[in-house]
Amino acid sequence: MTEALRLQGKIMSAVISSRAGWWFVSIAVEVEHDVPTHNGGAVGIDLGIKTLATCSDGVVFENQKHYRQTLGRIKSLSKGLSRKGEGSQNWGKHARKLAKAHYRIACQRQGTLHKMTTSLARRYALVGLEDLNTKGMLSNHCLAQAVSDASFFEVKRQLLYKAEQYGGYVQLVSQWYPSSKTCHACGWIKEDLTLDERVWVCEQCGVITERDLNAALNIRTEALRLLTDVPVVASSGHKFACGAESAGSRCVESETFCDEAGTRML
Repeated sequence: MTEALRLQGKIMSAVISSRAGWWFVSIAVEVEHDVPTHNGGAVGIDLGIKTLATCSDGVVFENQKHYRQTLGRIKSLSKGLSRKGEGSQNWGKHARKLAKAHYRIACQRQGTLHKMTTSLARRYALVGLEDLNTKGMLSNHCLAQAVSDASFFEVKRQLLYKAEQYGGYVQLVSQWYPSSKTCHACGWIKEDLTLDERVWVCEQCGVITERDLNAALNIRTEALRLLTDVPVVASSGHKFACGAESAGSRCVESETFCDEAGTRML
């Protein structure tokens, strides 16, 4: 390896893998981890395709659309690969180029998501998040590429473990909860709301709000309501902030190292 392990503890396992011509070793280390008490507030997050995440306090994370931006190069490399004889040297060369292009997109996407989820986990003690049926959304051929590029499931996965790490909690809200159709001010539900309506106008109280912000505010309210009925306990069994006690835990963390140019993938 090009550098020493960042985490000090008992090494549990090591896995060597290769991807797109790069070699990695992923080392799992058992360390003591004291879960801190989170003093942040609560936030509701509405995930979307146009805007990746809209927070109830007005913070917006734009969707970088990494795959769509590189789609032209992917198509060109795929077309060139199809014209080569399978198994030939030129075919292998193009296959490696295509694999590296896909891997670059994956790294860019992971980098964007990690920055966003880390920021959210550090800032908020309670994160309300809609429990989207990502698998069902991928079955829609009109949305599959955009949903896959946005990686909603990965956002949820990262938030779940990072919130626990920083002493917070993620409250999942049912996918059937009408967050977009409900007015956050008075609770009136607009049954005939269409996807084209990007500005929410309540016909009962007259409030005007951006559609995604209205949904995020409703998700925050619903998460706080559910919190009174659901114990604030993480998957590890330890209680966290938002009015609950915090406790130390033992966890296994891992690092992945690359053997080229001293690059480390976390």
